[in-house]
Amino acid sequence: MDASGRHPSTAHIARYFDFEHLPAGLQTVSRLFHDLAQELLDLLPDGPELTAGLRKLLEAKDCAVRAALDTRQES
Repeated sequence: MDASGRHPSTAHIARYFDFEHLPAGLQTVSRLFHDLAQELLDLLPDGPELTAGLRKLLEAKDCAVRAALDTRQES
């Protein structure tokens, strides 16, 4: 994720949308959130609302990845 030149709080949270370290099945889910986060970074200026929005998106990503992990373990 390219957050270069962004406010430190924006860059800090953006790094949590990386997904390459995950197993392939979880990457599929996580990549959706990564791509949306990148679009938001491309469209919106730094500020408290962007940071809050990214934080909430990160929370949603974590939930979705855990759901995918649960699905994998049940198989």
